[in-house]
Amino acid sequence: MTSWTPGWDSFPSALLEFWSERHLCTLTTLRADGRPHVTPVGVALDLERQCAWVITSRDSLKAVHAAADGRMAACQVDGRRWSTLEGTAEVRTDRESVVRAEERYAARYRIPRPNPSRVALRIDVDRFLVSSGLVPPAEPTD
Repeated sequence: MTSWTPGWDSFPSALLEFWSERHLCTLTTLRADGRPHVTPVGVALDLERQCAWVITSRDSLKAVHAAADGRMAACQVDGRRWSTLEGTAEVRTDRESVVRAEERYAARYRIPRPNPSRVALRIDVDRFLVSSGLVPPAEPTD
């Protein structure tokens, strides 16, 4: 396993391609008692805003959990390739954020169905965990 900390201006091409392909993800948030809550979602990277987005309903458990404790992880798998992003989610209700998240979702998946109670989870990514081959090998240090 390798980890990579975002340098958004030098995003590894294989990792970007993997996070651009259509793969469903699992999102893990934390319940109030600390137990994990895992649910399938679409996750869309946003290199321009240096974050990732998830769209959901304001009363969903993922939104409720993110509002209480934003720590989260999202994982996707395709055969032997996999990647997990870890970070902190913030529930965004402003129209600009929701539209941006919908646009990024549509670019990766499809145009989302109308949802008047939609919110966006803006994920500030701390690091990516990745399978081999998705990031260049680390430079040797002296």
